[in-house]
Amino acid sequence: MVRKKYEAWLFLGPSLLGLVFMIYGPVAAVFGLGFTHYDVLRPAEWAGLSNYISIFSNPLFWKVLWNTVYFALGTGVVGIFFSLILAMLINVDIPLQGIFRTIFFLPVVVSMVAASFIWRWMLNSHFGVFNYLLQTVGISGPLWLDDPRWTMFGIIIMTLWKMVGYNMIIFLAGLKNIPREFYQAAQIDGAGWSTRLFRITLPLLSPTTFFVIIVSLINAFLVFEQTYVITNGGPANATLTFALHIFNNAFLYFKMGYASALAFLFFIIILLVTMIQIGLQKRWVYYD
Repeated sequence: MVRKKYEAWLFLGPSLLGLVFMIYGPVAAVFGLGFTHYDVLRPAEWAGLSNYISIFSNPLFWKVLWNTVYFALGTGVVGIFFSLILAMLINVDIPLQGIFRTIFFLPVVVSMVAASFIWRWMLNSHFGVFNYLLQTVGISGPLWLDDPRWTMFGIIIMTLWKMVGYNMIIFLAGLKNIPREFYQAAQIDGAGWSTRLFRITLPLLSPTTFFVIIVSLINAFLVFEQTYVITNGGPANATLTFALHIFNNAFLYFKMGYASALAFLFFIIILLVTMIQIGLQKRWVYYD
């Protein structure tokens, strides 16, 4: 028994070391550095809660938080809706079904950085594809990347194009898992399309929807590549999101202590959002 116990620890050792040095260790270091003034060039100095006080007293923090929440809601709510619609359309037996699945999923395999460079050109206010197409029908397109009112909207469109196919595949797997007998019994009872949707499809798809919501919100809060490549947070900080704000403070301004406090606060916000979703699932998620 003793030998088997040591063998178990031997096999678990690499994974445990990876957790300690790659996850728990960095989290503990970020938590500790959040209470210091540290600029890389000089040793860290204890600062107490001054970093956190500076964060909440800085109007830019609330702007960044709003930008991140706006992006998360825009890509999350709208993205989940379109993903579900696409999955339901693809789930119908039609010719060339596999080709349509591939077309919708193709943007997912494109690098986010590469896609951001392409969309930065497409959204260009002066010679971009979007405004050119709008001009052909007599519409003067907006200043996608120069007007603070439109910039985040353009990035949300780009992200939806990139990620809708991923959630579509997950929803499609959930739809395939619903027994066809339920629909056959409902048709025999005279249930219409809307009744089958709200009484069978959506309730039985709720565990899949819950998973998609959790993953989509976390990914949306962590947005970085799009805002960094396309606008670098501009114009007028209209697309400055939380991850980009942390990056700027850490690697441009070398305010590592302040950036660490931001990162730990960001971790708490994502944790709270996730816990709220887990708590609310009892009200609307139905498991077999």
